[in-house]
Amino acid sequence: MWEAERVERNICMLAKMALRLGIPIVVSEQNPEKLGTTIVSIREAIGAFEPCAKMRFSAWNAVKDRMGRSQILLCGLEAHICVSQTALDALDEGKTVFAVYDAISSRQSPNRQVGWERMKGVGVLPSSTEAALYELLGEAGTDDFRAMLSLVK
Repeated sequence: MWEAERVERNICMLAKMALRLGIPIVVSEQNPEKLGTTIVSIREAIGAFEPCAKMRFSAWNAVKDRMGRSQILLCGLEAHICVSQTALDALDEGKTVFAVYDAISSRQSPNRQVGWERMKGVGVLPSSTEAALYELLGEAGTDDFRAMLSLVK
């Protein structure tokens, strides 16, 4: 994956803060028997979870019953296939989708860019890991804020 270490680190940060704040995390895995499961560092950051195995490129049908929210913070692989198709399907069902630019990738940078442009063009809201973390927190001076600072430094 293009910039795999950065994407992995950012997904782990988002997962740790989501857990701390009690925000549900829903994970999908594309054909895990053939392509493998969620990597160890992300599994460790999330803790115990039951992934949604899928064969469709869009994860929406596999995960929508677990969402329970009108806003979605989307990250993962591959931007031009699974991530963008999931975003499109979630938008079609009236969800507000925030795509975390630095926590989304593809095997090649041009494909990542195509996925990103497509998502922005249909109304997905761009974000970054730091922007999402600060937006989730809403204020400084709290224990949650101090925990977040230890993640980003």
